[in-house]
Amino acid sequence: MALAFHLLILIKVIPYEITWGGKLKNDKEMYVFEILSIVVNSFFVYVLLQKGNYVKPVFGRKTLSVILWVFFAIFTLNTIGNLFAETTFERSFTIVTLINAVLIWLINKQPANSGGAK
Repeated sequence: MALAFHLLILIKVIPYEITWGGKLKNDKEMYVFEILSIVVNSFFVYVLLQKGNYVKPVFGRKTLSVILWVFFAIFTLNTIGNLFAETTFERSFTIVTLINAVLIWLINKQPANSGGAK
């Protein structure tokens, strides 16, 4: 869902002025932020696939756990930021980021499936 959202901003279906706290000033800034977001979100999905043993693990079990705790912190901080966002559109994402943080916490508390990451 997040990848689709950022792609829609990138192709200007969703105006970037109502995202990123209204801080982006021009298309160039938008492209940098959105491409970075797509890369980070893709990495997040890849880490989750490794944690669930759906792809061959590149990172060890402990490294995956640390990466997921970092994402947990990011989603938690993003939830707080969304609470104080200037636009209703961004405030509406508070529940999404909160659910993501809770799900990451639950996933990270679970041991890796047998035969998976080391």
